[in-house]
Amino acid sequence: MSIAPLAAVPSVHRAAPVFRGRIGQDPRSGHYAVPHRYRLHLSTACPDGLRLAVAHSLLGLDGSCPVTLLPAVPDCPGGGHSALRPLYEASAHHYTGPALAPVLSDDWSGRIVSTHAGDILRDLDRFPREGRAALYPCGQESVIEAVERMCAEGIEGAAQRAGRAGAAPAEREAALGVLLDTLGRLEQRLAGEEYLVDGRLTTADVELWAALVQLDTVHRCHLDASAVHRIAGHRALWAYARRLAAHPAFGRHLDLDGISRRHHGRCQGLEAAGAAVQILDWAGHAADAGEAFRR
Repeated sequence: MSIAPLAAVPSVHRAAPVFRGRIGQDPRSGHYAVPHRYRLHLSTACPDGLRLAVAHSLLGLDGSCPVTLLPAVPDCPGGGHSALRPLYEASAHHYTGPALAPVLSDDWSGRIVSTHAGDILRDLDRFPREGRAALYPCGQESVIEAVERMCAEGIEGAAQRAGRAGAAPAEREAALGVLLDTLGRLEQRLAGEEYLVDGRLTTADVELWAALVQLDTVHRCHLDASAVHRIAGHRALWAYARRLAAHPAFGRHLDLDGISRRHHGRCQGLEAAGAAVQILDWAGHAADAGEAFRR
């Protein structure tokens, strides 16, 4: 089944990443995929950090590309982390902006390679690994990119607009319509399927699962009960999210307390009736995943 583009959905505007270095497979590129050279700095309370942590675990990179976990709530103005300040200052002369996560750094040079989560996800897939399939299978790039757009624009962007304080009722209803349409199309794609693409776990599943975590733990708090009921009605989609939450590479990275503190530390919206009950018991599934990982 193909995934139609979201032609009517406006793009989500995000601050342009400061660093866009890439890891290649040619030593002459400067940054090439070699074990024990690079390090990830991330917070799993952040959606991008959660995606990267899950992909890192699926690829089995713990031994070759270590992860430094950052606090759920940034400790500097502008959402920056003081722990990342030395890296930013070493990488850009007289850097004055916020030291934002996530970061892929080069331990050999002490500088930043990239702060662009999408590029980092793709570059992690270039690292040597034993017996693990690629998260970006050949021939499926366009489908994965379509899922990425649907998650960013049709789920996260639409959910933000649907719950925005002060927005006109018509604007909120239109955004909710986009959100429900996106969830409905993904529901259809998952009918009778365990995963979104190629019959196995890919980056598309990482993207969608992180978007659903954010939808239920953050955006739901600003939606009314009727909207949440309609969102929860996509049974195949939430059953899929539940299955992945019980997977060690997914559920053990859930920092529900951190997500809550990060949300309340930066949110300016109003709590709505939908905040009463979560759609999934994420804590229970995370505990199951942690137990499976320890075994």
